[in-house]
Amino acid sequence: MTLELLSALILFAFVSSATPGPNNLMLMASGANYGFARTIPHMLGISVGFGLMILLVGVGLVRVFDAYPVTYTALKIASVGYLSYLAWKIATAAQIRQTDAKGRPMNFIQAAAFQWVNPKAWAMALTALSVYAPTQTIAAFSGVAMVFAVVNLPTITFWTMLGQQMARILTNTRRRTLFNWTMAALLVASLYPVLASG
Repeated sequence: MTLELLSALILFAFVSSATPGPNNLMLMASGANYGFARTIPHMLGISVGFGLMILLVGVGLVRVFDAYPVTYTALKIASVGYLSYLAWKIATAAQIRQTDAKGRPMNFIQAAAFQWVNPKAWAMALTALSVYAPTQTIAAFSGVAMVFAVVNLPTITFWTMLGQQMARILTNTRRRTLFNWTMAALLVASLYPVLASG
């Protein structure tokens, strides 16, 4: 990979990771509801899970979609259904003290697995692989995955910290409920590109 291509990939990884999407909205809600420390497994799950997704998609999953287009449609339906479920869980989350053991943020495995039904993650992965891995080799796919893993973690950390800071404002039930419903609505709104594309 040339320096010019690497620079462009880093910029793409930064912009696509930093902009609002399902992962970032859920991290902000988790930071506000559970605090930074309890959201760390969620953050690591996103970075590792997305990197692994890029690698596996590059290696061959795209060929499955090309050979069996119905699998892509099934993935879209599963994505919309699961994101709608998560939006409902965020909207109806009870006020949790950050030290309360009953509240549970998404764990590492859940966050890593979520990447497979995250429409924005699919768009990012397919774009990155088609534009920034022109040789279509395992080495190229690994390079793209590594760049995303390195760039992604600091950007999603920002969203968790933003949520944690929001917790200072969300000191009463009414404000926290409004925040959670707003985050849920934005999560549902992030499905628009998937629904608009058919």
